[in-house]
Amino acid sequence: MADDQHLPSDASTPYKSVNEHEIKKNITEADELKQEGNESFRASRWNEALVSYRTALSRLPRRKPQPPSPDNSQDDTSDHGGARSASSGEVPTREEGPEPASIPSELEAECAKARAVLNANIGACLVKLSDYSGAVESCTQSLLDDPHYIKALQRRAASNEHLDTWSSLTQAQEDYKSLLELLPPTSPQVAQTKRSLQLLEPRQQAAQKKEMAEMTGKLKNLGNSILGNFGLSTDNFKFEPNGQGGYSMNFAR
Repeated sequence: MADDQHLPSDASTPYKSVNEHEIKKNITEADELKQEGNESFRASRWNEALVSYRTALSRLPRRKPQPPSPDNSQDDTSDHGGARSASSGEVPTREEGPEPASIPSELEAECAKARAVLNANIGACLVKLSDYSGAVESCTQSLLDDPHYIKALQRRAASNEHLDTWSSLTQAQEDYKSLLELLPPTSPQVAQTKRSLQLLEPRQQAAQKKEMAEMTGKLKNLGNSILGNFGLSTDNFKFEPNGQGGYSMNFAR
């Protein structure tokens, strides 16, 4: 179920354009919209809930961009991309605005908590709508504001399992490992998380082998299309272990 433990907020209203009173007002408005979304979610009206959560998200200041690293001349502002719309007519996840100015730390923390919950709630809606890529994206946005958010980690891991690719299953493994570090030892979710992690390993290995085989096949087809002009194919080249940890290539007609 969508979360209702924090006030919602997110990154549309620029800090520079509002004062402290306006930010608090926006937080209140966003909370009201979140409650509407929660009611829609409980009634299984996923698209309506999604619109409410995204509208609430747009009420509040955007996340401050991370300062550029010393070896990177480009600003890291990629975290402003939002979850994809699951139906037409929905409110965009984010709107760009001026660079945020300083804001009281308490309000900033409140906005971060709110953004984390709203993005996780959006992720919950997208899971219900079977938009697992969008759910992964929204939960990632949630974790940018709260890296220890249990529900966002759980939803992202489950969504990545549904995507069932080598990279997505690898990400799911990492999220389950993070959950094992974050969950209290007495939590009943620990055993479930361990089982999920155990069941995931053979799937991840199978997906890796499958994708590697597909890539090798494509490269072989490309090689054959080129070598065919010379009356050759990749079958003319044999790779055999050389006894030194590497391979030697032999040509055969």
